[in-house]
Amino acid sequence: MDALAHLDGEIATAKRLGRYRTYLNLERRAGTASRAIWHSGEGEREIVVWCSNDYLAMSGHPAVVGAVTEAVRTVGLGTGGPRSISGTSVYHHALEAELASFHGKPRALLFSTGFGANEAALSVLGKKLPGLVVFSDELNHASIIHGIKSGGARKRIFRHNDVGHLRRLLAEDGPEVPKLVVFESLYSMEGDFSPAAEIVAAAEEAGALTYLDEVHAVGVYGATGSGYAEELGLSDRITVIMAGFGKGLGGSGGYIAGPEAVVDAVRSFATSFVFSTSLAAPVVAGALASVRHVRRDPTQREAVRARSAQLKAALRERGIPLVSADSHVVPVLVGDPHLCKRVSEHLLTDHGYYVQPVNAPTVPEGTERLRVTPTSRHTADDVTAFAHALDQVWSDLALPRA
Repeated sequence: MDALAHLDGEIATAKRLGRYRTYLNLERRAGTASRAIWHSGEGEREIVVWCSNDYLAMSGHPAVVGAVTEAVRTVGLGTGGPRSISGTSVYHHALEAELASFHGKPRALLFSTGFGANEAALSVLGKKLPGLVVFSDELNHASIIHGIKSGGARKRIFRHNDVGHLRRLLAEDGPEVPKLVVFESLYSMEGDFSPAAEIVAAAEEAGALTYLDEVHAVGVYGATGSGYAEELGLSDRITVIMAGFGKGLGGSGGYIAGPEAVVDAVRSFATSFVFSTSLAAPVVAGALASVRHVRRDPTQREAVRARSAQLKAALRERGIPLVSADSHVVPVLVGDPHLCKRVSEHLLTDHGYYVQPVNAPTVPEGTERLRVTPTSRHTADDVTAFAHALDQVWSDLALPRA
């Protein structure tokens, strides 16, 4: 087999199916989010970004920028190795203590990425708990799926947000079988919340541990911004909470918070943690500043939720179909990969709005969509103008209305 020709063929197939990914060359400006400079082959152009996960615009917040700048000046950029060699700093200790307090857990542990946090924690639980059965929502993130597979535990898939199905699966294994229920609070491609209280109750009745991914909810929900579990009063009933800094907290990296035994086992046995260079100290310093700000100031989460509600109302008024209207994430249903790309292209070139198309295999075929994310820095006028532009593109392409 001509290996390189085979790879070329795979890429050609992805393009034919509308699944080939393209990436805009953007220059984000801390002081002017959600605006950015698009560097294209035709020159530079200012655009408005409508698909950023930086929900609270914390990446450019003065408190975060100041903390990162001060840490770079004080300790430099990197950490010099993994946590076990020289990669643990006063910043790492301070942030882990802050996160444990944030979620009301005994201990927390940092990772270089959110993907790495899920992979490390779930693989260790699968390997170190003999006979473990993992019950996983069918729409759980790829990092969760990868972590469960790496751990080698038996896996049972329950239908998305179907608590009745979960209960039936849990009942098929006796009380002596160790069980772990893994789910997300907010499914970012659907924009919908999980029935978290019902899932936790089902897990408790079956004697199962719970593992909740709060990546897309941290910062935006809860009285202090620690996530959807806090908003529902469930934090103390969930065994392990996983989240990260790349969304509402505006940085990068991930973490888990939970019991001493779980966190210490992951710290001790997760290969990807033990052998990975730790997060750069200035990045950790920025994350610490972000968490502290979010805990005491609800202004930005109130703003993003208000802008999201305004956008959903405007799109409903125009008959633009939504996958879900649950959360601050607003997925607009197109249903065809090539049309989805065309909507995105028209918004960008004709109106200066960037929304990345989301096609299969990220979402099922026939459910291709635009994942629109208002942020705390979008204004009410921004929302009105974007809704008008999307409405015009919808008409130009003769797409079906809700």
